Amino acid sequence: MNFGTVVITAGLCGLLSFILLAVSIGTEYWYIIDVDEEKNSSLEYSSSHSGLWRIYEGPNGSFHDISFYSDTSNHTEQEKHLLNLHRVIVILLPLSLVLLVFGGIFGLVASLAQSCTLLSCIAAYFLICSVLTVSGVSIYISYSQQALEELQHMLLTGILLMLAANLTQRQCQHEPAAVFSMS
Repeated sequence: MNFGTVVITAGLCGLLSFILLAVSIGTEYWYIIDVDEEKNSSLEYSSSHSGLWRIYEGPNGSFHDISFYSDTSNHTEQEKHLLNLHRVIVILLPLSLVLLVFGGIFGLVASLAQSCTLLSCIAAYFLICSVLTVSGVSIYISYSQQALEELQHMLLTGILLMLAANLTQRQCQHEPAAVFSMS
C-alpha cells in the first residue's frame, strides 16, 4: 500500500467520522419515549423525544431547551448528578467535533507536505479525539441508564403510593360500618 492510498483512506474515514458525529450531535432523537396512546388514554403521559439541546413532549411537539445554567437548589442529589452528567456530555461531544475539524486541517497540511512524522502526530491526535468521543458516548450511555433507573424508581413509588391510598380508603370504608354495628 503506498503513501497516497493510506492518506486518502484515512482522510475519508476521518470525514465520515466527522459527518456522523455532527449528525448525532445535531439530531433531536437521542432518547425516544413512545407511549401507546390507545392503551394509556387515562394516563397523563405522552410520547416524547430529546436530543442534546431540547426535549420535545406531547402530541403537539412542544419543546423546552435544556439549560446549562439551571438552578439546581430544589433538585435531589440524583437529579443534580444526572444534570452534571448531561453537562459533561454537552461539553465533550461538541469539543471532540471541533478537535476533529482542526485535526482534519492539520492532516491535510501534513499530507500535502508528505511528512510521515507530521502524519504520525496527526494520527496520535485523532486517537486522542477518538478517546474523547468514546468517553462522551460512554457517559451518555451511563446517563441514560441512570435516568431510566430513576424513572423506574419514581414509577414504582407512584404505584406503591396509589396502592397504599387504595388500601387506606378501603379500610376507612369498613371502619365506620364496624363502629355502627357495635352501638
